[in-house]
Amino acid sequence: MKPQKHNPITQVLLLAGLLGATSLSWAAQVPEGTALADKQELVRNNGSEPATLDPHKVESDVEGNIIRDIFDGLVAVRADGSIEPRLAEKWEEKDNTVWTFHLRPGITWSDGTAITAQDVVWSWQRLVDPKTVSPYASYPGNMHIVNAADIALGKKSPDALGVKALDDNTLQVTLSQPNAAFLSMLDHYVMVPVDPVLVQRFGDKWTQPQHIVTSGAYKPTQWVVNERIVAERNPKYWDNEHTVINKVTYLPIASEAADVNRYKAGEIDIVYTVPINQFAQLKKTMGSQLDVSPQLATYYYQFNTTKAPFNDARVRRALNMALDKDIIADKVLGQGQRPAWLISQPEIGGVSLKNPDYASWPRDKRIAEAKKLLAEAGFGENHPLSFNLLYNTSESHQRIAIAASSMWKKNLGVEVKLQNQEWKTMLDSMHTGNFDVVRYAWIADYDDASTFLNNFRTGDSENTSKYSNTTFDQMLVDAAKATDVAKRGEYYQKAEDILAQDVPAIPVYHYVRTHLVKPWVGGFTPDKLGFYYTKDMFIKKH
Repeated sequence: MKPQKHNPITQVLLLAGLLGATSLSWAAQVPEGTALADKQELVRNNGSEPATLDPHKVESDVEGNIIRDIFDGLVAVRADGSIEPRLAEKWEEKDNTVWTFHLRPGITWSDGTAITAQDVVWSWQRLVDPKTVSPYASYPGNMHIVNAADIALGKKSPDALGVKALDDNTLQVTLSQPNAAFLSMLDHYVMVPVDPVLVQRFGDKWTQPQHIVTSGAYKPTQWVVNERIVAERNPKYWDNEHTVINKVTYLPIASEAADVNRYKAGEIDIVYTVPINQFAQLKKTMGSQLDVSPQLATYYYQFNTTKAPFNDARVRRALNMALDKDIIADKVLGQGQRPAWLISQPEIGGVSLKNPDYASWPRDKRIAEAKKLLAEAGFGENHPLSFNLLYNTSESHQRIAIAASSMWKKNLGVEVKLQNQEWKTMLDSMHTGNFDVVRYAWIADYDDASTFLNNFRTGDSENTSKYSNTTFDQMLVDAAKATDVAKRGEYYQKAEDILAQDVPAIPVYHYVRTHLVKPWVGGFTPDKLGFYYTKDMFIKKH
């Protein structure tokens, strides 16, 4: 969301639920006169097998796609950046640091038991508790919820978190400082409440279909590992009257070619991502079914900065300079992706960020400087740099890795060995530091540069590069305190300038999302984070 400048009159109306509360943008909007199919069922590929459906144990869109269908948060961000009431019907704030949320009367879990403010408190305490080992344990601290950062680091008890239930339907959240992105940060799949009774009763098995209860439009009813997850409409959902699709099936097909083949055979309604090598042909033959949407996301190669030689910024910067990102974006990919020299985005959250100076240098000048940096670090013809480049199994990632390794070989004489692992295994390798350089990407959690930059903050639970720079950390603190967008942009620019010199990760390209969507699927509207919701969709008669 574009952080809103504080307007007291608008704020009062919005917080009272009088602005926008009735126009539910996150619900199926069926145009008048549209004939609907008798069978309202959707099949969508999800790219990989989810690691889990426990919101506190996940870190990617593979899981987030499903969690956003089956759980609701307190609020949601509409496509236009405004905030929509979800489990909370209204809220008010004092000094932008004390926020009070009022839950909708009568909301329940899918088994009919009440969703309470105490459930939210327990869930957020579980998220930051080091015992949970959540990849997003640092997220509430980045929101500046009181004591969240210290709890995630094991310095304070989870019950010290600045969140309390004033009664069953009223939640109070206290921030340590104003945070312009606070409301939009609430719209994240790790911030949804889960049922404490269920988690305590079944432990890690609570997400299995026979146990799980949900708060969203759907509830999983079947999970066949590496084959499919089926979710059916939740009649207890507070907004069930606006849901149209009765059943959704998520397929974990990692092969993009197999995904398209099954789409052509009529087995899939939405393709997860279109293969690079088929894009041009599919555009010609199935152009009306091809959806290309911009996305706030960056693809990058992340270094293990604790491991020689990648503990040397000269080596990291040299590899960044010697990568021809225009070729990767335009020729290897060629779907509208943009070459990246920033970890975040050129335009995000109302600010414009500039590339480092060396991004505009002629290619030969960049390569000459890269060779010089490598030589200073002790690498050259007689002692070539060699390392392993890890990526998760996918034709696209393999294709990009082959291109990158050949560029480094040609431009710098670097020897790169390619390694691939399944998604869950690669995540484990990242979190245990068992890698040299790893392919990763970050999809914005909200519309603000901090969603990208926080991943390189000292001690952040998503900082798997183990990078640390105190000046960079301070820029993020100052940006969160900034009272206007322009000032916040100045701090983000300084933070990006530091990353351009230290290069804990090489930004490769900024994303677009490509999908094939059957003509009978209505309401397919990806947001700028790349998510699309089954409850927004409907099946036309065909």
